[in-house]
This record gives sequence, structure tokens and C-alpha cells, in this order.
Amino acid sequence: MVINPFVPVDEVKYVVIDGREKEIGNSLTKLSIGVIYTEKCNDLYDAISFHPDILIHPLGDGEVIIAPNVSNSFIQKLKQIGLNVRLGQTYLKRNYPYNIAYNVARLGNIAFHNLKYTDPILRESLEQKGIKFLNVKQGYTKCNMAIIDDNSFITSDKGIFEVAVKNGIEVLLIEPGEIILEGFKYGFVGGAMGLIANKKLAVTGSFKSHKNYKKIIEFLNKKGVEIVYLTFNQIKDIGSIIPLI
Repeated sequence: MVINPFVPVDEVKYVVIDGREKEIGNSLTKLSIGVIYTEKCNDLYDAISFHPDILIHPLGDGEVIIAPNVSNSFIQKLKQIGLNVRLGQTYLKRNYPYNIAYNVARLGNIAFHNLKYTDPILRESLEQKGIKFLNVKQGYTKCNMAIIDDNSFITSDKGIFEVAVKNGIEVLLIEPGEIILEGFKYGFVGGAMGLIANKKLAVTGSFKSHKNYKKIIEFLNKKGVEIVYLTFNQIKDIGSIIPLI
């Protein structure tokens, strides 16, 4: 199982992705990774209604917290691969900030979120594991944090950047934009990728379309990270590629 979610030590066997993203799912399958597709949460607006980082949070050790208003058939998919599924307390609602309860970003023993809206069961579960929470204004926290390892990530959010730097975390701050999210001006960098092994980052499209392309590549090279392009289209926010097992 993934002991530290978002930062797998070994090759990932299963990931969860947006149920609409079959091209990306096929690319992952070709890498011998099992793909669990989300199902639509009708209580959310369409762009994020399938996004795994909105619907679910992996605790590690084979356990996940999931919003109580997701479909039962999706919960069964997770149970069928051996996960212990626990329901959170917060029902997701259409608009911000009532859709961010599970969108917590974690690296190492630190978790980032707008603590005013964190699901209480999720927060308690992480704190019981010794995780320290850092409060940030950005509620779509996981969406806007591309986690690279236990002490580094990429973001376009200045508030997250400043909190991280104060806590000794290495961060690359990039300009917002140039990431597709249907129905919106742009999406977020964290929602466009996910680690599928130690130092192996799967990305939904090519970084070449981003104005900070060179900075991103230099940062990843410095961290010794291999980039796996799942398509060569423009990079797209699909609600993260979340490792499960």
C-alpha cells in the first residue's frame, strides 16, 4: 500500500483518475498501472464533478476517506482492489468553498489546507498519524500543488508558496494559466499530474505549452525526477493522478 500518499516509494499498481479521461487512462494502462475511474458527483459543477482530488483523499496504509455523496458503485470499485473506504462527514456542494473539504495536499508529515473547511474526520485521521497542518487561504490546495517528493512541490499560488518557504519546504512558483480546465480560464498544476513511482512523474500533457517550461524542467531535473508524458497535448487539469496501491 502507499504509506505516504502522493509520494509512492515503489511502482504504483493502481491510480484513480477522472472518469472522463479515457485517453490518459489508456496511457497509464500501457504502463501496467491499474486505473480506477471516478463517477460523477451530481452535487458539483461539471468541470470538477469527476475530479478525484475533490471526491477522495488517500490516507495511506490502504485507507481512503471519501465524500459521503459519491456513488456507491465508485466506492465498490475501491473496495474491490482491497482499500478500506471510510466516509467523511462533509457532503460536497456545488460551489466554493463547500466543495473543498477533501482537497488536502500532503507531503512528508505536513498537510496544507484552508482549515476552516477541512472535513473533520479527514483532519482527525491525519492528525492521528502525526501530520501537522499548515493553514492557507487557497481551498483548492491539492489542485494547486504538484507534489514532487516529501519536501518539494510546484504551485502557482503565492500564499501557498510563502507558507511553504517559511516552513523550509522547497517550492517552484510558476505563473498561473496555460493549463486546460473545461469551462474555466485555466486549471491548476497539481491537478495535471501525479507521481506513479519514486521520482517518476506522470503528466497529462506536455510542459512545452507553459510559459515557465524551462523553469519547470530545470526544477524537475534538479530533483532527479523522470517525466512521463501521458499525451503530447496541452497540459490539462484532471483533478490529479492519485496513487492508491
